[in-house]
Amino acid sequence: MRAIVMTGVGGPEVLVAREVAQPRPGAGELVVRAEAIPVLYPEVAIRAGSFPTPAEPPLVFGFQAAGVVAETGADVDPGLVGRRVVVATNGFGAYADFVVADVAQATPVPDGVDTAVAAAVLMGGSVAAALIDTAAPASDETVLIEAAATGVGAYLTQYATRRGARVIATAGGPAKAARARELGAAEVIDHNDPEWTDRLRTVLDGATLDVVFDSIGGPATPDLLDLMTPLRGRMLGYGFLSGAPAPITAIDLITRGLTLIGCAGPVWLGKVAGYRAAVLAEVAAGTLEPLLDATLPLDQAARAHELLEQRAAFGTIILRPDLA
Repeated sequence: MRAIVMTGVGGPEVLVAREVAQPRPGAGELVVRAEAIPVLYPEVAIRAGSFPTPAEPPLVFGFQAAGVVAETGADVDPGLVGRRVVVATNGFGAYADFVVADVAQATPVPDGVDTAVAAAVLMGGSVAAALIDTAAPASDETVLIEAAATGVGAYLTQYATRRGARVIATAGGPAKAARARELGAAEVIDHNDPEWTDRLRTVLDGATLDVVFDSIGGPATPDLLDLMTPLRGRMLGYGFLSGAPAPITAIDLITRGLTLIGCAGPVWLGKVAGYRAAVLAEVAAGTLEPLLDATLPLDQAARAHELLEQRAAFGTIILRPDLA
């Protein structure tokens, strides 16, 4: 079968199309004939070496895939064959014609939801759902959502707006700022401006932030602490698009009466997984807008990574094995 092999850590060029053996399911596993494979930002970070690889290269790359169950292993209901599902792998194996995964990591695609749409929404939507429930913003609270025009931030903007919170967003450039407003943000600040936190202070005009969803990290993040609501303000850190985590210490939080919640690790990922079915149900019901940017052939995985690194995408890029 065709697959995209990560040959080493480096630029997009380390993703190479190759012929590899088709996987077979073990006990508790199923094999999916992939129809849509989402290209996810954490994959870009792993490929570039910002995060450790799940196994030593060379390896078939990829976290998730959507398609039709082709085969089941022992202890798996054979009636699943022919069903559409989105599967999550253990960090590799998804950029391929056929993908093996634990049956527990398979989420059925509801009738009426396109397979590519299901693939596009599942990761970002489920992370956002877990974040919004953890923060639990009230209708009288002010929320800052970083990188609000794409990915997790775009789904967060929809969820926070639905709860009635005042959403202040950051986005990179005028086009993405416009998109964040379409999704429900009341005000948008360009985080490409080195002085964007000063602009945020002006927008707040004496008010404070009750919730900060921090996906940027880096040296600008501590500047937000003095703009947060004492004793009630909570920051949820779930990424560092800047390339470095937020340099915040315990004393920074204690002296201001603030809470920092780290959203990472196995327990957090387990919580996120619990939202997958509900997110696809929302898409089916039309209450959550999916964000799909472009569809590319499987062998253009390197190009997809380039687009994500250039911040050019307005939604998830999907790889299609059936496109020659």
